[in-house]
Amino acid sequence: MLIIFKSPASGDVIMFDKNGKEMLGVLGKDPQDAKGIVTVAQLPAAIAALKAAIEADKQRQKEAADETEDEAKPTAVGVSFFQRAVPLLELLVRSLKDEVPVTWGV
Repeated sequence: MLIIFKSPASGDVIMFDKNGKEMLGVLGKDPQDAKGIVTVAQLPAAIAALKAAIEADKQRQKEAADETEDEAKPTAVGVSFFQRAVPLLELLVRSLKDEVPVTWGV
């Protein structure tokens, strides 16, 4: 299943259910809600929370990379949280600028 974040300010951001629910949790929304809205008033807090989660993920990756260098053993790297979160962050920022909400499941 997919979660599609929509806003009149930009194109849709489409995520697999698991990743979309993770993003909803970071935004302070109930991941189990099939549809919902991030209001214009909620956008600044949602942006701050997502930025903090992105920075935390980057720090975890840096620490993991430092450990990997010590072991000299390559590890498989998939798509990270911050790589998935950046398009959503851009959507939130554009929505705040245009003063329009972000919805999903509608």
